[in-house]
Amino acid sequence: MRNSQRNKRRMSQRRSRGGRETQNQQRVEMVKRTIVTGVGIFIIVLAVVGYRLIFHKAQPVSVTETTAETQAAAETEDSNPIPQPDIDVQLLDINPYSRPGIPTDKITAIVVHYLANPMTTAQENRDYFDSLKDLQNDYLSSNFIVGLDGEIIQCVPTSEMAYASNDRNQDTVSIECCHPDESGKYNDATYESLVKLVAFLCGKFELGTDQIIRHYDVTGKICPKYFVENEDKWEAFKTDVGNYMEEYMK
Repeated sequence: MRNSQRNKRRMSQRRSRGGRETQNQQRVEMVKRTIVTGVGIFIIVLAVVGYRLIFHKAQPVSVTETTAETQAAAETEDSNPIPQPDIDVQLLDINPYSRPGIPTDKITAIVVHYLANPMTTAQENRDYFDSLKDLQNDYLSSNFIVGLDGEIIQCVPTSEMAYASNDRNQDTVSIECCHPDESGKYNDATYESLVKLVAFLCGKFELGTDQIIRHYDVTGKICPKYFVENEDKWEAFKTDVGNYMEEYMK
């Protein structure tokens, strides 16, 4: 009888120890699974972050990352027979208001404008275009500005759309011109640089003088004022551009 009771106590003790051992093993397994899961998640996060860093660094320069240096090189790396005039490349910062970074379609025309603020300089107008990213009160820019001393500032690459010619922004290159008075007539230095710039762009994009147009021809706006009010002067300007081109295309 006593032996039977002892055996029962021993069996009960074994079951109790066995239960505790099973619980301990389960806890150990849970800890192991938690550690393995955490390590796995950590490795996945590292892999994703590393991939993004490597992928970003490997990307080519996009149109919105064009610099003054790459744009200057792009303007000259072609078979254009017309010499490039001196161009001061001062690209606007990428922003929705004056340089959205949108690629153009095939260029089919050069649009001539005038700045309706006499005696302002090319630099002042360029800086105003750039300030629109902060002012955020208008959408306005131009690919080029020709100044009172004949200086040419490039604000937007010719591969990108400028906000100048309304529904022709997508397929044209725009040129704003400074002028000394309310007549809108360009002085000799501005006129000479404009002839050379337009001729160069016509050569670059394989355009003829019939593809040189005024803002007026797009929307009916009196721009450029002097060339709208004096049609004969506009035709003479296109003739001057054609003559300049012919000097280099013989």
